[in-house]
Amino acid sequence: MVRIPVRCLQALILGVVLVDASRADVEPARHPRGATTSLSTRRLEDETVTKRLDPGEFGDRVATRAAIARGLRFLAKQQAGQSDGSVPSVGSQPARLAVTALGALAYMSAGNTLGRGPHGAELTRAVDYLLTHTELDPTTSRRGYISDAADPNSRMHAHGFAALALAEAYGTSPRSDRGARIAESLQAAIAIMESSQTSEGGWFYDPVRGVEHEGSVTIALVQAMRAAKNCGLRVQPETITKAVDYVRRSQADSGAFRYAIGNDQVTVALTAAAISTLNATGRYHGSEIQQGFDYIDRELRLRAESPKRDSKLLPPGSLIPFPYYERLYLAQAYWQSPDRTRFDRWYEAESEALLRTQAEDGSWSDPRFGPTYATAINILVLALPDQLLPIFQR
Repeated sequence: MVRIPVRCLQALILGVVLVDASRADVEPARHPRGATTSLSTRRLEDETVTKRLDPGEFGDRVATRAAIARGLRFLAKQQAGQSDGSVPSVGSQPARLAVTALGALAYMSAGNTLGRGPHGAELTRAVDYLLTHTELDPTTSRRGYISDAADPNSRMHAHGFAALALAEAYGTSPRSDRGARIAESLQAAIAIMESSQTSEGGWFYDPVRGVEHEGSVTIALVQAMRAAKNCGLRVQPETITKAVDYVRRSQADSGAFRYAIGNDQVTVALTAAAISTLNATGRYHGSEIQQGFDYIDRELRLRAESPKRDSKLLPPGSLIPFPYYERLYLAQAYWQSPDRTRFDRWYEAESEALLRTQAEDGSWSDPRFGPTYATAINILVLALPDQLLPIFQR
């Protein structure tokens, strides 16, 4: 008998509540590839998404959920043109595997589960794409690596995002045939994370145990392992212990967290990601976390005082190197903070800016990884207070 841990079960129940609240009006999506939903169906989806939960403390949740619904339709439309179930990435550095994983997470953040909900069919196709691109050949040293030969940009970042998406999907359907496939692929994906961790405790861009390491890959992998462990899969405790030690040793005297041990580059994004890494291992208090938040607060105040330095609207020339990555991890770091006012203050302004800058087709833009990447990230941020992904639950 398969036991479903409480956090996975909570997400499953909440997701079913959301997608089933209006089943008489909106059946789970079963459109063939390339088909489009009718205008009346889209209106029903908007109405049911906005009515499923009462507006809460996090701003206008009706408007926010309508924006999420529009964003999900945009992702689904882009995905419909792909025969392999992937979510395409079009930009100067396309990263289809990573974007497909983020798209799957975005679908689930709105309550869709495998085969159920307005975008259950799209989620299923995305998960099947990730499973197809998981190496399961027992004779290769890369068994468990999730990759796409046509996507040279995603690498281990995408492996982490993909494993996270598989873990969250597995928690909603562990007893199905697809659930069994997910469990096999996910356990293999964890094993290659464990075997490729460097002696320093971090990871780099390829699934090999080398001498290079960096923090942004590390957070992606640690979150995936946390999600997998939450759903009952095996994760070696020493792997997590070494990762925590790596993150702690990467902190600078300023409170910021470095790109890597031995590399003095620091940013708000890297610091927020580091705090999220510690949170994912059960650490929510401590001097390193407080100092990290102090650094973030100082940097964001400087931005507010010097509006030309960068902008929430992210125009060309913004000085934020990876604005969507930063937003995703700031949201998580603030959300998991014991000081709830941190998230409230940040989210109010950030969500207003996101709703204001969403395009008519439901998308947001990003020149590097494309609009599907930006849209998936922003949906995750906007949907975070609904807590339908176990990894985002307080």
